[in-house]
Amino acid sequence: MKTRDEAMALWREHNGDESLWRHALAVEAVMRSFASRSGEDPEYWGMVGLLHDVDYERHPAEHLAHSRTILSGAGFDETFIHAVESHGWGLCTEVEPVHPMEKTLYTIDELTGFVTACALVRPSKSVLDLEARSVKKKWGSAAFAAGVRRDVIEKGATMMGLPLDEIITLTIEAMRTVADGIGLRGAA
Repeated sequence: MKTRDEAMALWREHNGDESLWRHALAVEAVMRSFASRSGEDPEYWGMVGLLHDVDYERHPAEHLAHSRTILSGAGFDETFIHAVESHGWGLCTEVEPVHPMEKTLYTIDELTGFVTACALVRPSKSVLDLEARSVKKKWGSAAFAAGVRRDVIEKGATMMGLPLDEIITLTIEAMRTVADGIGLRGAA
């Protein structure tokens, strides 16, 4: 299995945008948390989270069309590549999430962006004092974080078989563990 350092080097080889890096770190942390909770390998799940958008900066209009080539060329296995491709199911790929790891990535990719937006509008600009109820208050406002596909998150929660509130809480808790790295320590 590849190391996290190798995964980070591959990400940096194909990306340079710091906001995308912070997103990758957030998704990685949440994937690790869900893996641990499920008795799965947090290193593997975390690397899937870290590299899920490996082709996005260079190919935003063709997102995930280049991931297979990049990841297979770097020695990642088919399970890994399928998981990465599946997070775009119905959006930019036809690869359906079937494994729990894939369903989790599909759900929390958009959710980490929404949680980030919710944290940034707080006076503290921090995820450390953010609670699920605050996220849920913003959920119904179509104008808030308008680019976030709430329908994807809700569909993913159904696929995961967990209540959305629980997924939001677990996502916030995982993002707190990397608050400094993702720029969400704020003033809290």
